[in-house]
Amino acid sequence: MMTPEQILARHERALARRRPLEGRWQDCYDHALPAPHAAPLFDATAADAAEQLAASLLAELAPPWSRWFGLAPARKVSEGPAAQEVARLLEAAAETLQGHLDRSNFSLELHQAFLELVVTGTAVLLVEEAPPGETSALRFTAVPLRETVLEEGPSGRLDTVFRAIRLTPAEIRARWPGAQLVLPRQDGNEAPPQLRVVEAVWPDPRAGHRFAVVLDGGESAPELLAEGRFAENPFIAFRWLKVPGETYGRGPVAKALPDIRTANKVVELILKNASIAATGIWQAEDDGVLNPATIRLVPGAIIPKAQGSAGLTPLAAPGNFDVSQLILQDLRARIRGALLADRIEASDKVGMTATEVTARSAISIRLLGAIYGRLQAELLGPLVARCLSVLRRRGEVPSLLADGQEARLVYSSPLARVQARADASDTLLFLQAAAGLGAEARAVLDEPAAARWLARTLGAPPEIIRPPVNTNQE
Repeated sequence: MMTPEQILARHERALARRRPLEGRWQDCYDHALPAPHAAPLFDATAADAAEQLAASLLAELAPPWSRWFGLAPARKVSEGPAAQEVARLLEAAAETLQGHLDRSNFSLELHQAFLELVVTGTAVLLVEEAPPGETSALRFTAVPLRETVLEEGPSGRLDTVFRAIRLTPAEIRARWPGAQLVLPRQDGNEAPPQLRVVEAVWPDPRAGHRFAVVLDGGESAPELLAEGRFAENPFIAFRWLKVPGETYGRGPVAKALPDIRTANKVVELILKNASIAATGIWQAEDDGVLNPATIRLVPGAIIPKAQGSAGLTPLAAPGNFDVSQLILQDLRARIRGALLADRIEASDKVGMTATEVTARSAISIRLLGAIYGRLQAELLGPLVARCLSVLRRRGEVPSLLADGQEARLVYSSPLARVQARADASDTLLFLQAAAGLGAEARAVLDEPAAARWLARTLGAPPEIIRPPVNTNQE
């Protein structure tokens, strides 16, 4: 167990290692998800593509109000009543978890985490147990990356998380009821102080994960407000793309940042040129009659000039600015390509055949498979494990151990079903070819087993499948 002083010192070291990246993250935010006080943007291509990509990640990996996961035995269970009981227990546990996810703020917070993932390349989702009496046992929070510093463990995962926040004494007592705060007496008219609190979670081989909350007293000694243990890390940190030797991930916005900056500048120059084209640039002789400060370039205006004077004369534009449209079109295409907007948007073609849909999905898997694979390993797997740990402690799901068979996670999201459909298509092609070889070839096939395999692969509900007949009964 680390002492409060050791926790703050380790947090400061991790913060110092993260500090060189903060400027790049802020630049990405200013161009893709600008704050109200940020410099004005002239081109919204990156912001639009970033929102599309975040929404696509949510729809492809964890669609709201839809089962995107299942539970199956870690090892194959022989057919029979025992196997049916295992399947029933696991299906009931998955349904219970799905119900809690649907009643919680899961989709809202996960979408916000995906937005930060797209912009900075790293995101953190906090999974907590909700207080008794709420509609769901789970509560989710998309933790801003500016509040967290991360450390990578020997396994390659971000398993050590520090979060620095400022809370009032009332907020600290509400979040950690057992916290002992010793504060000087204050006048009732004074605003409550904002205290700096550091949360820390780190792996422990004997206890799963250790948890501690430290009050940073500044000049005074730090105080330990709360401590505990978790079977699963409540902070789930995940990355878009990881470079060997780096802790934090890299997002698609950072890759497209040079094109985003250039497109923003090109649109700014186009608008300036448009204002010049609309109002013009003029010159006038200083004849003592014409006052440039009082000239109004509006329809019907009468501008005085001295006799024999040239008066107000327009200047010719320095050149044709239409070439900027070609540059801007190329920049926008590269931005949308880097943020995958041209690969995830729906096709405009009407009446696509099943083969065309499968081919389009296969292209998406080939291009995005590595990214989705990392998200499954760093986000979805730990997320389901943490949620099941909370529900198991509350007694809403069993220990998921039946006949010594531990449960494993099976993905059934739209992206996972694409590969399942491809496997089913290959199997159907084989069955069709085998059936054409004659009666002897058909005799080799176990058609009921093939039907059950197709049902599992395509995600058919188990209620519509008859249980296998036990032919070994005497």
